Order: sequence, then C-alpha cells, then structure tokens
Amino acid sequence: MYFVSIRIITGDVARLVDFYERATGVAANRATEDFAELRTASAALAIAGTRTVPLFAPGAARPADNHSVIIEFLVDDVDRVHRNLSAFVEDFVQAPTTMPWGNRSLLLRDPDGNLVNFFTPVTSAAVAKFAARATP
Repeated sequence: MYFVSIRIITGDVARLVDFYERATGVAANRATEDFAELRTASAALAIAGTRTVPLFAPGAARPADNHSVIIEFLVDDVDRVHRNLSAFVEDFVQAPTTMPWGNRSLLLRDPDGNLVNFFTPVTSAAVAKFAARATP
C-alpha cells in the first residue's frame, strides 16, 4: 500500500488553497476550480469543493466540520514557521511546545477550522525516528 493524500472538502477552494500555499510554501496544482493538490515528497494535500462530494457519495463529507483529524507537516524549524505564519494565521491553538514524544509542535486552525500541526523533532529519539525522511 502507498499512502497518497488527505483530501479536505471545503466551501471555498480558492481561500483554502491560498492558505496552504502561504503556510507551506508549496505551490498548488489547480486541476479545476473545484480541485487542487499541494504535493510534497511524501504525500499530497488535496483540496476539493463541495461540488465534488456527490461524485463519491452525496452527503458523505461536510466542509468545515472536522473534529478528529490533525494535518501534520514536518519542518526544519517550527519556531521560524510560527514567526512566518503570525502575519496571516488567525487561530493559533498552541504556540510551539515541546511534546512528551520529542517533537516541538505548533498547532493552529486553517480557515475552515481544521487542525494543522507543524512540528520539528528535537529529542534524539524523535530525530532518529524521522532521520530517514526528507525535510524541507
């Protein structure tokens, strides 16, 4: 199996794509006005409009209604990311904090209210865990 992407359903594709482009520095590939992808070395963040939902199953997904998933990005310096995002992120949930499992994490909400975590491994165990993975 190969993990490919996470897809966010939104009522405003352009707004959410703009947010994630600014937050990650990754340019989106906009296939249509209802679908875009931000591709990284390991996976993609797909952003789709509500008009795409009936193509799968009508009513199966609702925009801005996530209360259980956190979208995570491994970054070189989470404190620098926090400084860079402060100019346009409106909802920081938690400032950079070193977690018990060894990552320094920044938790925020995107414009649709989805939780987003930018993190940097800081303990030797966490650094070793992610050593084989590429960071930006």
